[in-house]
Amino acid sequence: MPHLEAVNTSPTRADVWSVGNAHCRVRYQLQAEAEPDLLCRALNLFALQCLTPQQVNVQRLTDLLTIDIVVDGLSWHRAQVIAEKLRNLISVCSVELQEVDCAWAEDVKAAG
Repeated sequence: MPHLEAVNTSPTRADVWSVGNAHCRVRYQLQAEAEPDLLCRALNLFALQCLTPQQVNVQRLTDLLTIDIVVDGLSWHRAQVIAEKLRNLISVCSVELQEVDCAWAEDVKAAG
């Protein structure tokens, strides 16, 4: 039986839909019913894309959760796709998507 080995994965997943587009830092603002598993389900959408949020803030007010998630390294299209997936989660009332910062792909190439 072979020994177990650590799996090496790339830190970020390539955005094959929009390779030449700007990479942005975005903020997702969710309002949802206060369900025990909601935060895990929402963050799992980012984990499935090999994305680690820069910041997560959660507040419970009676029966509602307010969740702010900041993620960078996304194209605007990819950010919108994730926002739609968040909207489709059961118990989510609303999702707002805002662009926080944007670094154009040409600037990244010039710096590298």
